[in-house]
Amino acid sequence: MLLDIAGLRKSFGSIVVADDLDISIAPGEAVGIIGPNGAGKTTLFNLIAGGLAADGGAIHFEGRDVTRLPPQARCRAGIGRTHQIPQPFEKLTVFENLLVGAVHGRGKIARETTERQKTEREAAQSCAEILARLDLLKHANTLAGALTLLQRKRLEMARALATHPRLLLLDEIAGGLIEAECAELVDTIGDIRRSGVAILWIEHVVHALLAVVDRLVVLNFGRKIAEGVPRDVMASPEVRQIYIGIEA
Repeated sequence: MLLDIAGLRKSFGSIVVADDLDISIAPGEAVGIIGPNGAGKTTLFNLIAGGLAADGGAIHFEGRDVTRLPPQARCRAGIGRTHQIPQPFEKLTVFENLLVGAVHGRGKIARETTERQKTEREAAQSCAEILARLDLLKHANTLAGALTLLQRKRLEMARALATHPRLLLLDEIAGGLIEAECAELVDTIGDIRRSGVAILWIEHVVHALLAVVDRLVVLNFGRKIAEGVPRDVMASPEVRQIYIGIEA
């Protein structure tokens, strides 16, 4: 398995936000996560990426225990993420935002002048390729703070991809987009998935999610209540009652 989460637990006082969670993802797989607000979805991402420390359980990535590693170490190990609300470096250009990910997110900080120049050339070439792939190349010299919402969401993905992840965590990346923009984003995510990057995607825009993922996990109050083929999971009476509000 690429990612193997076993018995993951996290509480804030008496509020349990991760209740003995078991989730695994194979290389190249796309898995969706849904659940009502407060289900613990973003908390799960924070636990995987290292923004929060787990109270118990274990997170293994490519066979390595990363449970206690800091966020930067997990990023350099191959775990990239986006956020619900895009968090670009607004006073840097789009290209510079990617360079931050390419140089620092991958740990490619060279000390010798020759080595540093080579690293910078490689990083710049990689960033240009990613910008072209995500239709942002024409905005390379635009300040990130001047981008539209769709462009900011693309930049979130591009900066994460600049770290060369093997697992990409997408947190409500389609939220706030109109239908046409959402369709564009789905195509882009599909391309990323086909390149071999595994995807774990939290999303409330369910039709977008179902267009990409192989498997669906449903969370409620920190517990996994369902998992399986998306069509079967969405047809579950328990899921329909909890997530959609339709009585079984």
